[in-house]
Amino acid sequence: MKNFKAATGLKNRHLQTLYPTLFRQCPTIDFTVQQFELADGDFVDCHWYKKPAMDSKQPIVILFHGLAGSFKSAYIKGMMQHLHSKGYSSVLMHFRGCSERLNRTARAYHSGDTADAKAWITHLKESFPASPLFAIGYSLGGNVLLKLLAEYSHSSPLSAAVSVSAPVQLASCSATMQHGFAKVYQQYLLRPLKRSLLKKYLCHDYMTLIGLSVQSVKKINSIEQFDNLYTAKIHGFTDAKEYYKVSSAGQYLPEIQCQTLIVQALDDPFMGANIQEEFRGLPANISIDTPRNGGHLGFVSGSLFRPKYWLEQRISDYFLAQKS
Repeated sequence: MKNFKAATGLKNRHLQTLYPTLFRQCPTIDFTVQQFELADGDFVDCHWYKKPAMDSKQPIVILFHGLAGSFKSAYIKGMMQHLHSKGYSSVLMHFRGCSERLNRTARAYHSGDTADAKAWITHLKESFPASPLFAIGYSLGGNVLLKLLAEYSHSSPLSAAVSVSAPVQLASCSATMQHGFAKVYQQYLLRPLKRSLLKKYLCHDYMTLIGLSVQSVKKINSIEQFDNLYTAKIHGFTDAKEYYKVSSAGQYLPEIQCQTLIVQALDDPFMGANIQEEFRGLPANISIDTPRNGGHLGFVSGSLFRPKYWLEQRISDYFLAQKS
């Protein structure tokens, strides 16, 4: 399952990206929801599928979703169901405010914020000491995961990890989103970000905190503007430029020591033209899949009316190889 072949009729980058979101039907998952308390008084909701007993040796896969993603995302539900069929328990750690409940603090989450993920992984290692831990990060969650692995260096508690469609050069991705059909994706992602932030005004005075008014939020029309006015400032960066520079995982990849697979389609409409350049000269423990097609979080094989989601089998095969 290593080589990806796009589904007949779905080779176009936008069809690969949009098809799973618009047409994939996933059975309802009966989640077990765990509210995980954070050191600063905030929390994240973690959705388990088939949570194991604490003395279990069953491997656990931790999932990190993309920008504005959640337990409702088709790529999350599909992956969790597939992992269950292969003998894994899985848990999705939502980033702050992404589980349909507003988080408590004025801050939210961002592409380089690894502290919450580290705290959750530490908790899992302590709670399930006999269970091997694996991780998958999608898009923004992939960037967070790769940066996290670099910070762990030789001391990673994860047996292996997979990053999918990660924007490892945030500035380049932000610029790409300003052109052509990518503007449609940008608006799709921007709407829930603005909606969530406007709700948070009921609890926090952002005008006093960072000089951001409700009227200014309503006028935001790009991810870069959102990051410049809110994401960067509420998380201690000067502006979006500094935030992107510090948080982009590409610069940290050589420091990763964990067994890691990076999956990145060359036709990803969220990325710049020089995707492959980001993955040259990396250590042998990092495997790279760069299929010509696949779009952003797509990777639909099979056919238009009988699609197969190649990514799921590819990831479970990779994890199995690391256990062998």
